[in-house]
Amino acid sequence: MIHSRVHVSELREHVGRTVTICGWVNTLRLQRKMQFVIVRDHTGMVQVTHTRDGGSLEAQLEALTPESAVRITGRVVDAAQVKLGGLEIVPEAVEVLTLAATPLPIDEHTGLEQRMDWRFLDVRRRPAARLMFAVQTTLEQGMREYAYARGATEMHTPKLMGTASESGAEVFELGYFGRSAYLAQSPQFFKQMAIAAGIDKVFEIGPVFRAEPSFTSRHATEFTGVDAELAWIDGVEDVMAFEEQMLAHAIAKVAGAHGEAIAEHFGVEVTVPTTPFPRVTMAEAHEILRKGGWDPAGIKEDLDPEGERSISAHIKETTGHEFVFITHYPVGIRPFYHMRPADDPSVTLSFDLLWKGLEVTTGAQREHRYDVLLKQAAEKGMSPEPMQDYLNAFRHGCPPHGGLGMGLGRVLMVMLGLDSIREATFLFRGPNRLTP
Repeated sequence: MIHSRVHVSELREHVGRTVTICGWVNTLRLQRKMQFVIVRDHTGMVQVTHTRDGGSLEAQLEALTPESAVRITGRVVDAAQVKLGGLEIVPEAVEVLTLAATPLPIDEHTGLEQRMDWRFLDVRRRPAARLMFAVQTTLEQGMREYAYARGATEMHTPKLMGTASESGAEVFELGYFGRSAYLAQSPQFFKQMAIAAGIDKVFEIGPVFRAEPSFTSRHATEFTGVDAELAWIDGVEDVMAFEEQMLAHAIAKVAGAHGEAIAEHFGVEVTVPTTPFPRVTMAEAHEILRKGGWDPAGIKEDLDPEGERSISAHIKETTGHEFVFITHYPVGIRPFYHMRPADDPSVTLSFDLLWKGLEVTTGAQREHRYDVLLKQAAEKGMSPEPMQDYLNAFRHGCPPHGGLGMGLGRVLMVMLGLDSIREATFLFRGPNRLTP
């Protein structure tokens, strides 16, 4: 008789009954008189206990290997001495769905790179890795909820482009029916076109490609971007307010659903940030950092990773806040489409959001006036021809707008205290990794 599957986490409700569990063999202890098999599914682990009797069950259990996929039917029995939940299963039928090859290619001591080679096993064997994806799901759900509640429309923009999307940034080129196409480094131009199309607020979670030969713990060549663009804004402040409230909502959702599990598996506490987040202009940031001996030569326009960490530490010390918006970046280090304030054309109405010293977002008010865009592109030595489709979006009435692009992996990295973005991705892509 086939019993419907019961998850390990629900076994307590079935004591005294016969159930079927499905899962992987976690460990085997095959003793002289007893056979113990720990079976794991995505909800937990349970001990299967069999007294040797020379029968077919004994032979089946004896032939098992670690990580084999099994379906076991048996009686759930109270067993106070068993550490796993104080119960065990006495088997009545064992079905081996696939026998795992031995030995396994990774164990608990295997380094990160080799674990990445066997990522399916790595995730399957580590509850913390599986928790990461549950957290990612809840985080995205929280962001979408907030965006939907504000009337945002979710868009899916093309990842193939006829011209490189942003000046100077590295793009992947690929053959396209005898000509070149490029992988989109950002949905930027397309979400601005959606604003010009009369869609009031635009939201997208999708892949982003960057051909940067960066080997840091925070760079990937393909990652998931969270993008938003808002029309009819009064200024860049509207964009920052949208982001901080969206993050506060999503982080609260994660804390509620997974706070205890995150503390157990990652040893970090998820704290829900208060809004508004602190805001510091780039000029103020430079002043604060230089007092502390950063960039003694006084030549850096941008913040390097050390600068980002130092300014975040300073803000945490003075305000208690883990987040900080750095605003008013100089024109030289921002794209041509960032708007410049009338009273100081040397800076842009843009921001980066740092969380515990890591940049997780770049955002800005965009320049929506066609003639100004042309002028700013020319200043950066860009020719208007390849961008004509983009520029056309501003020729027939485009509202003031602004938006942001956030790296999902970086947010997860900071939230869970991970050492590398490789751990915050299912199958990482970097300059040296295109597999599995």
